[in-house]
Amino acid sequence: MEIELSWPVAADERLRAEVHEVLHAVVAAGGAIGWTSPPGRAETDAWLDGVLASPSDGALVVARVDGVLRGTASWKRSDSAVFEHMAEVRRVTAHPAARGLGLGARLLGAVVEHARAAGLEMLTLGVRGNNHGAIQLYESLGFREWGRLPNVIAVGDVRFDDVRMYLPLGHRPGVVLHGSAPGGLGSSPARATADH
Repeated sequence: MEIELSWPVAADERLRAEVHEVLHAVVAAGGAIGWTSPPGRAETDAWLDGVLASPSDGALVVARVDGVLRGTASWKRSDSAVFEHMAEVRRVTAHPAARGLGLGARLLGAVVEHARAAGLEMLTLGVRGNNHGAIQLYESLGFREWGRLPNVIAVGDVRFDDVRMYLPLGHRPGVVLHGSAPGGLGSSPARATADH
């Protein structure tokens, strides 16, 4: 069995059909990748076009198993100027027929290295709280939980936690890490509390 990763920069008809087949199959099998029911071709094409629209703002990696596309992962830079050094990891998938081959780890590892080479300083992602296998995978690659919104992901009448995770990729020389220290742009003093 041969597994090959590649980074498409344009979407031809073959890629569109293959990506649709993977995303549709993953959601049909219960995968938590942002759709509550298997997406149509127009939805997956729109997502693909959005990822590939600007190579400096996002990238897609695909995994082919013996020549057949079986997995995807992407990163997308934040739209906000103050967060443009960050990107969100999206749609890390493995077709149900290719589960257990380690595609998720390979794809996510490739995304991390690609984002680091693109000069990004931080990756974030969201994962459904009951997706313990994915959380374990992300943690094995260095991601850590930074927050959890309880019961906000709605799938019909069922609610799930939204677990938010991050991975620092490093800062370029000269970056000042101010953190939460007082002072600087946007600073405000702590409010006095009244004693009762």
